[in-house]
Amino acid sequence: MSLDRTDEDLLAAVRASPRAVAAHDKTAWVGLFAEQAAVHDPYGSREHIGPDAISRFYNVFIAPNAIAFRVDRDIVAGYTVVRDLHIETTMSTGATVTVPMHLRYDLVDTVGGWRIARLAAHWELGVMIARLLRTGPSGLLAGAKLGPQLVGELGMGGAMGMMRALRGVGGSGKRVVDRLFAAAASGDAAGVRALLDERTVVELPAGHPIAVTEFAASTRDMEWDKMIAAGRTVSVSVRVGASRGVAFVDFAPDRPRITAVRFFLDGDPSGD
Repeated sequence: MSLDRTDEDLLAAVRASPRAVAAHDKTAWVGLFAEQAAVHDPYGSREHIGPDAISRFYNVFIAPNAIAFRVDRDIVAGYTVVRDLHIETTMSTGATVTVPMHLRYDLVDTVGGWRIARLAAHWELGVMIARLLRTGPSGLLAGAKLGPQLVGELGMGGAMGMMRALRGVGGSGKRVVDRLFAAAASGDAAGVRALLDERTVVELPAGHPIAVTEFAASTRDMEWDKMIAAGRTVSVSVRVGASRGVAFVDFAPDRPRITAVRFFLDGDPSGD
């Protein structure tokens, strides 16, 4: 799919982030964000709002580490860029962990150019901790160092806010989404209706709402693989028709009910 100038500018703004991270250029990285931007990393933890909070986030999670972005796909929809990727992090102790991730950047046009208004990093904290511990002594040492860094930069409240990411829809949410997608891919309209209701927002692609009754017909033979549960959202790498991308499935804050399904795709799912 060809990109227009705005899409190219949005991608340029987003791709500046891993460059600044690799260069350990804190000023450049923090400068990519709008004045009252919010960083949700990982999604489901307490957000970091504004330049001071984002600067402290950098000090804890970026400054001590070497981070490489292994990007499989970028999708632009409106003023949002979604990246399907893995992040490889090498800690100061030498421990290296690779974590599957979906990144969502919502951008805003400012006098100084495109800036990130909201960054949502969908990855699983529990998975990262388990992989870190499996690296052996270097992983244990990295974990031991992180605790004091968290408290020192973010305070006890910030450290506890980070741990919120361990709660959420988890495996049960993934199973619900898997059932939904299996029903949709097989054309099982009744199975889809059993998991979605008339209040559910369905956008296919993102920004283009469709009725729940159209969902099964529009996603026949859909394929999916990488699935991440972060907070009250499950994100999934998908193929719909000839298009590939990421679907975000949101759940209600207090019950296992799906409230929204949004597909960010790199092309027209109808193939037109």
